[in-house]
Amino acid sequence: MMNVKKITIHTIELQLKNPFVTALGKVENRPFLISEVEFECGIIGWGECSAFRLPWYTEETTETCRYALSTFLIPAMLNQRNFQHPDELSKLTSQFRGHHMAKSCLETALWDGYAKSQNKPLYEVLGGTRDQIEVGIAIGLQTDKPTLLKKVEGAVEQGYKRIKIKIQPGTDIDVIESIRETYPDIPLMVDANSGYTLNDTDRLKRFDPFNLMMIEQPLRYLDFVDHAKLQQQMSTPICLDESICSLDDVRTAIELGSAQVITIKMSRVGGLSEAKRIHDLCLKNGLRVWAGGMLETGIGRAHNIALATLDGFTIPGDISASANYWREDIIEPEIIVDRGSIHCSEQAGIGYDISRQILEQHRTELQIYT
Repeated sequence: MMNVKKITIHTIELQLKNPFVTALGKVENRPFLISEVEFECGIIGWGECSAFRLPWYTEETTETCRYALSTFLIPAMLNQRNFQHPDELSKLTSQFRGHHMAKSCLETALWDGYAKSQNKPLYEVLGGTRDQIEVGIAIGLQTDKPTLLKKVEGAVEQGYKRIKIKIQPGTDIDVIESIRETYPDIPLMVDANSGYTLNDTDRLKRFDPFNLMMIEQPLRYLDFVDHAKLQQQMSTPICLDESICSLDDVRTAIELGSAQVITIKMSRVGGLSEAKRIHDLCLKNGLRVWAGGMLETGIGRAHNIALATLDGFTIPGDISASANYWREDIIEPEIIVDRGSIHCSEQAGIGYDISRQILEQHRTELQIYT
């Protein structure tokens, strides 16, 4: 039995080493809500809310998540307080529609605490079957092709098992062609971040000869029907990302034939319990899955690493090294990629310690709930 004693929400802000640019916008300073859940037994679980400052990626923002947490999610958790298993929290908060990233902030901390109470690594209590994972890297839109090619070269030299580049109309075919001329065989995929419409079908079909692993989210996030129409005309697998916020979204995609691949982002679907359910459904129906990244701190990355050890995650996820994005991460030790792989920590819970010094250094607000 896990008895919740106190919940602390740390608001922090980290500056990226370099701006991360997609078709949706540019990120330079990254806000986070870090959840610290203390249990009566003395165990502390850590979670993270990965919402952005503005609603350009999802409708949730740092402020809407703070409101949801303080107004109804944390009170609901403290009203129950006692949990046998983290799945109980997702059932409890299902009475509140949406607010997936806010829910994930608490649920991931409960999973960390639960694994620590079992004295087991998080990946093991989740049902993971391997103690290391292969990972890929995401490269944002660049100012010119030479800069992009230099970043791709660096990723190849570091041994990443899959490279993803961001694209948008007008910065796509020539860029892919340049990469393929230099690296004809690397596992390469592209991410459109909803930058196209069905009117661009002829252009998108020109991607097929480049032997891409997939094109991620070419159309708007609500366009399940249009994605199905596009997939029928392309041999390149379509991967849905922003479209997938719940198990029901995956059911819709399967019924319509909207995609061949699904990106699972635990924070966007409400936490690890829902992410596991999505993984199981995709595995049952023959859809490939991989763990997507949200420019997380080491806390979010550690949870993502554990998720990616499940059987269905056969595509390297967006879980690159801490040093690729942050001058200093808030975990110790930082996450390190060794020739395209991350070795899972055997330490109980997420497997990493939190540096309170660095956490406090970057903290802008603090709320405590008892």
